[in-house]
Order: sequence, then structure tokens, then C-alpha cells
Amino acid sequence: MKRTHPAIVIFLFFLGWVFMYADRNILSPVMGEIGEQWNLNNSQLGLMSTVFFIAYSIMQIPTGFLADRFGRVKVLVIGYILFGITTFLSGLASSFALFLLMRALTGIGEGTYYGSQYGISSNITPKKYRGIVSAVINSGMAFGISLGFIAASYFTYTLNKGWQFSFYLFAIPTIIVAILIGICVRDQSSHEKKQEVPHMKDSQNLKRLFTKNHLFVYILIFCSLYGFFGMLTWLPYYLQTVKGVEGSQTGIISSLVPWASIPGAIFFGYVSDKVKNKKPLIIFLAFAGAVCQFVIPYAENYSLLIAGLVFYGLLGKLALDPVLISYMAEITPSSMYSKVYGFFNFSGMLSSIFAPYITGYFADITGKLEIGFYLSGVLLIIGAVLFLFTEGSNRMTHFVQYYKPGEEQVK
Repeated sequence: MKRTHPAIVIFLFFLGWVFMYADRNILSPVMGEIGEQWNLNNSQLGLMSTVFFIAYSIMQIPTGFLADRFGRVKVLVIGYILFGITTFLSGLASSFALFLLMRALTGIGEGTYYGSQYGISSNITPKKYRGIVSAVINSGMAFGISLGFIAASYFTYTLNKGWQFSFYLFAIPTIIVAILIGICVRDQSSHEKKQEVPHMKDSQNLKRLFTKNHLFVYILIFCSLYGFFGMLTWLPYYLQTVKGVEGSQTGIISSLVPWASIPGAIFFGYVSDKVKNKKPLIIFLAFAGAVCQFVIPYAENYSLLIAGLVFYGLLGKLALDPVLISYMAEITPSSMYSKVYGFFNFSGMLSSIFAPYITGYFADITGKLEIGFYLSGVLLIIGAVLFLFTEGSNRMTHFVQYYKPGEEQVK
């Protein structure tokens, strides 16, 4: 069967992230409306995101194994269609409990995407372009965040359509994208499985995903995503309740982060493709993201707040992601890409389970949402410091070559 041009595959994966992140972020600007409808406190508001991310996180590791075994495209498409259907049903929820159930099912559907998608894209992309291609695909997250923030704010507060309208609206293109991926994207995972070393036990294979370098990357992505999802969940609400910004404007201001991240991610993805040792770049971006997490809540001046948001977009999680994704591909055998990206994203998404709720919990206790930002900055510094202890890239490249699928082990 003729393969689809890689550019089309990359574009479809870009769209996949657009609607994944649009769905997540149509919730943030309307949390106040939902809270009023069902008389919710801050902890319960945070729980709406937490249940989604619990389900999403739980799916990461089994998805990686299922995708590598049964086909990455099949697993991705089935999950993505489920995600579209439950997004629509979220808008129909008649009670808070039912809404939580729909968000959990949406998380299960979206949970099939990360490992499957990056398993495919890392395979079709030459090593020298992995950083920039990952950045282009990742930029769909930025478009989705912005689209979700602005659309939910506009339809709910400007057009008075009700918070449910955005869930109905985004469900339709979501299902269309799933169908297009199923039609256009070809799967190579079955070919890779045939090339695996036949006498290598599963336990030996899994050890290759838990080297010291892998473990420190898992910790770093946890710390990076903690701040990112804490901010995505609470930033519009924070701007409304603490900074006094009108509800119709919070979507636009919050979108500064994703829009700024597009050039930042592409630039640093390009740089990561040009350097042999990605370690200094990764550490720089981690520390820079931490500084921005401190500046945003500390800023009393409106201009400084805007600057903090813009620089977080340029240097934060979305800029760090493509560099880490490329780095993981370098230190992992290609036959295990879906598995390693499953563990990678599971590690990061564990933080998303805690961040929305913990931020709301501290806000209820102290009356201040700023504590959540400061905690995020501290965690990111910890992750950056631990990453300092990773081994050199040359040694890890030799490790991957040593276990290259289809070849006998070097004696």
C-alpha cells in the first residue's frame, strides 16, 4: 500500500494535538460558570481536571504496549473517536457526578494518543530532523490551548451560548480528525516487532526503558508538567479573581503562553537537532521555566505579568518538550518508541493529577492561588538539578546501538 507523504502525517498529528488541547482548555475559562451551576468550591473545580488526568495518565503505559503489539494507528484512532463522543456528552451532563464521569472517559480516549503518535512520527522522521518535527507537531498544543481559551470565553461570555456549547462544537472536528488519521496514516510497528531480538525477554526489554538517563527524564517531565497543567487549569480563573480581568478577556491573555511557545518550540527544536549534546539546552530551559513560574504570581505590575507569560511560553514546557522527545528517541531502540513515550508521558501526566487539585486545596486553605505557581517553580528547579547527573549522550547512543533490533548482541 502506498504511504502517505510524511508532511500530511505531520499535519494530521498537528491537528490531533490542536483538538486534544482545545478540549482540555475549553473547561478552564468556564470553571466559574460550572461552579455556580452546581455550587462547587475550589477543590471541586480542580477535581474536574484531576479526574480527566487520572484516566489519561492510567492509559499511557497500557497504550504503549497495546500500540506496539496491535498497531499504533488502530489504538490511536479508537481512542480518539471515544474522546470526540465523550466531549459531546460532557456538554449534555445534567449533574456534577455525570460530568466527572464524562471527563474521565474523555481522558481514557485521549490517553491512546501520545505514545502511539510519537511512536509513528519518530519512526518516519530522520534523526537530524526529529527536534524540529516534534516541535511542529507539538505546536498543535499551542494552537489548541489558544483555541480552547478564546472559543470558550467568546461563546460563553460574549455570545452567552452557555458553557456547554463549546463542548458540542469541538466534538465534531475531533471525530473527523480521527477518521482522517485512520485513512491516511500507515503503521510500521508490526514490521518493527518482527525485527526484535527473539531471545530477549520482556523483563530485559523493559530494563532498557529505565536507565539512569531515562529515570531523570521521567522526573524532569513530571516537574515540568506540574507547573504547566497547574497554570492551564487555574490561569484564567486566577486572572479573573485575583487580577480583576474581565471573563471575556481571560482567554486572550491566557493565550499569550501558547502563542509565544510556537516560535520558542520551533527554535529550540531546531537547535536541539544541531547540537550533539542536548543536556545543557535541557537544563537551561528547565531553569528558565522555573524563573517564569516565580515571576508570574509575584508581578504586581501588569506589564511584568504579561512579560512573564510570554517568556514562559518561549522557554517553558512547550519549548522543552520537543527537545526531550528527540532526546528520548536517541537513547531508546525504535521498536520500543510507543512504550518509552508511554512511560514518558505517564510520568509527566502524574503531575497533572495532583496540580489542579493541590492548587485549589492551597487556595481554599490560604486564600491565595499564588502558592501553586511558587510550588511549580521549586519542583522544576529540582528536576533540572537531578538532570545534571545524567550520563553523556555518546555512552547512551552506544547503548541503543548495542541493542539494535534485528542484530545479535555485541559480545
